[in-house]
Amino acid sequence: MCQSRATKARIHETCPVTDSVTDPAPPSASTPPETSQPLGAALWMTGAVASFTAMAIAGRQVSAVHDSFEIMTARSAIGFGLVVGYGLISGRLREVSSARLGGHALRNVVHFTGQNLWFWALTMIPLAQVFALEFTSPIWVILLSPLVLGERLTGTKLLSAGLGFLGILLVARPDFAALDPGVLAAAAAAVCFAATSILTKRLTKGEPIIGILFWLTLMQFFLGLGMAALDGTVHLPTAATLPWLLLIGCAGVLAHLSLTSALKLAPASFVVPLDFVRLPLIAAVGALVYNEPLDPFVLIGGTVIFAGIWLNIRGELRSRRNT
Repeated sequence: MCQSRATKARIHETCPVTDSVTDPAPPSASTPPETSQPLGAALWMTGAVASFTAMAIAGRQVSAVHDSFEIMTARSAIGFGLVVGYGLISGRLREVSSARLGGHALRNVVHFTGQNLWFWALTMIPLAQVFALEFTSPIWVILLSPLVLGERLTGTKLLSAGLGFLGILLVARPDFAALDPGVLAAAAAAVCFAATSILTKRLTKGEPIIGILFWLTLMQFFLGLGMAALDGTVHLPTAATLPWLLLIGCAGVLAHLSLTSALKLAPASFVVPLDFVRLPLIAAVGALVYNEPLDPFVLIGGTVIFAGIWLNIRGELRSRRNT
C-alpha cells in the first residue's frame, strides 16, 4: 500500500499543466470597480478555516487505507452531489455555464495538483508544519495579485505578508539543509494554492459561485478517478473510513463556498491572509489529538501571524472609508 501511494504521488507531481488552457481576458478597464466588504469576507473565511481544519483531521484518519487520489475522488463525488442537489432545490443549476470552461479547467488542474500534494504531506510531517508551509501561499498571492489581477500593492499588505512569513518561520523552523519529501510536497502545494486563489478571483468576475463549485467537483472527480486507477488498484470506502470521507466531501464544498464568497467581497490579497488563523488552531489540534509537540514558538509565531492579519484588516477598512 505504501509503495502504491508513493508511486501515485510521483506520477502526480510530474503531470504538467498545459499552457494551451487559458482563461478569457478579465473585464476591461471600463468595468466599474467592485465594492470591497472586508467584514463580510472575514466572516466567510471563518467557515473556510473550520472546513480546512476538519479536512486535515479527516485526511489523516483515512490515510492508512486510501491514497490522496482516492480521497480526492471521494471528496469530489460527495461534493458534486451536494452542489447539484442545492442547484436543483434552489433553481440555480441553470446558472452553470460552459462559457469559461478553459478557465475552470486551468483552475481545477492547478488546485487538484496542490490538494493531492497537501493530502500526501499530511501523512509525512506534523500537521502544524504542513499548515505552516502552506501558509506561504498568501505571500505569493499578495505579491502576484498586482500582476495578474491588477490589485494595488500597498505597504500595509507587504508588511502583513512579512509578519505572516516571520510567524511561519517561528512556528515551523524548517531545516532547509535537510528537506524531506513531505516538506517539499507541502511547499509545492502552497504555490498551487496561491495560483488557485488568483484564478478563482478571476472567475468570480462574472461567474456565479455555483458554477465554480459545479466545475470544481465534476472535473476533479474525473481527475481523481483517473489518477487513482493508474496502478490498477482502487480501495473502496470501508465502514471505518466512510464517515471521514463524507466529512472531507462536505467540508471541501463548504471550504470552497466560503473562500469563493469571501473573494467576491474583498481583494484576494486581503482574503487569503485571513487563513493564517488555521496555524495556531491546527497546532493545538495536533498536540491534543495526535500528541505532536507544541512549544512556545508556536504561540509566539501565532501571535505574530495574528498581528499581520489584523494589520491587513485595518488597512483594508481604512482604504474603504477613504474611497
